[in-house]
Amino acid sequence: MNLIDTHCHLTFEPLADDVSGVLARSRQAGVTAWITVGTSLADSRLAVELAGRHENLYASVGIHPHDAKDADDEAMAELKELARSDKVVAVGETGLDFHYNFSKQPEQKRVFAAHLEMAKELGLPVIVHSRNAFEETLEILDRHGDGLRAVVFHCFGGSADQAGQLLGRGYHISFTGVVTFKNAQMAREAAAAVPMDRLMVETDCPYMSPEPVRSRKPNEPALMVHTAHFLAELKGLSAEQFASESTRTAIRFFGLIPTGDV
Repeated sequence: MNLIDTHCHLTFEPLADDVSGVLARSRQAGVTAWITVGTSLADSRLAVELAGRHENLYASVGIHPHDAKDADDEAMAELKELARSDKVVAVGETGLDFHYNFSKQPEQKRVFAAHLEMAKELGLPVIVHSRNAFEETLEILDRHGDGLRAVVFHCFGGSADQAGQLLGRGYHISFTGVVTFKNAQMAREAAAAVPMDRLMVETDCPYMSPEPVRSRKPNEPALMVHTAHFLAELKGLSAEQFASESTRTAIRFFGLIPTGDV
């Protein structure tokens, strides 16, 4: 089995202290390529630097809605330059988080729109974070989405109806270990409704270890095999078939040219 962790945070502690070990354990488990996702300007710099040092490790650059208050014109200009780096394969994560509101909602909306315009200019796909703001996220995407190469809603925990709205717009949907949790029936119903050519899988590590290792901290890419096996069974596929199809979807979405066995 060869899987791609399409959304991890290898620049976050404690994973950042042992990236080589994290990747070695991941390869041994069958997760053989990774996208480490930036959440601030400084974090995006680290993600690009890290991706440059490891085979089959790619970066996405973005400013998370939590940090939208820090995304002035100068920061966005530097982010755009980072996005031109060789191993950057997406813009994000970006979007809206009205659960915590660490940045004011108008600021979040402004910065989200700016990310979308950047992605259009550079021809990169977008990784979207949306929490307690589904309708508002769609409103901005509907307004700024024309010309976007591709969009994925990461760490999806919404309903099958919401998934249908995303699929109807041509978007992709990515699932974390949350789908394995006992109280995540809504996410499972959504995953069952997403066709394999629109479905991706991720850890969002170091958070949200999947069952049956939910108590293990931190989460890391090697543990994504549990999510993949769970989703394979949910979809009525063998583990190998699920890995092959989800990996094919990720390669196409991000435009990856991985080496080795991926």
